[in-house]
Amino acid sequence: MLKKIEAIIREDKVTDVTDALAEIGIVGLNMFEVRGRGRQGGIQLVGRAGTYPVTLLPKIQINIVLSDRNLEDAIDTIRKAAFTGEPGDGILFVTPVEDVVRVRTGERGQGAMMYPGDIDSKKAK
Repeated sequence: MLKKIEAIIREDKVTDVTDALAEIGIVGLNMFEVRGRGRQGGIQLVGRAGTYPVTLLPKIQINIVLSDRNLEDAIDTIRKAAFTGEPGDGILFVTPVEDVVRVRTGERGQGAMMYPGDIDSKKAK
C-alpha cells in the first residue's frame, strides 16, 4: 500500500529536510508555500507602532507519496531534520493513497512510484 506524507515545516528548515530525504533515497516530492497556524495561534511582533499579532505564519508544505515499508524512515528523517525544539516546528499528516498513475507510461501503483536511485533501490543493495 502507498502512503502520502504532508509535512508542514518552517521555511528555514526546507533545505535540511530535502537534503536529509535525498540522503535516504526519497527522490520525488512536491513543495508548496502555505500560511497557517498551530497550537500557538500565531506570534506577536513588536514594531515602532507597538505590538501586533500575526496569526497566519509562512510555512512550507512538502508532499511525498511512498510505500508503506519506507514510511517510518521518512517520518523519522523529516522529524530530525525539521526539529528546532521551539513551538512551530511543524506537523506531519499521513494518509493512504488509493492509486498512482504515471501519465507518460500508464504505470499504476507501486511501479509508478519507482525511480532509479530511490529509497527502494538503495534498500535492495
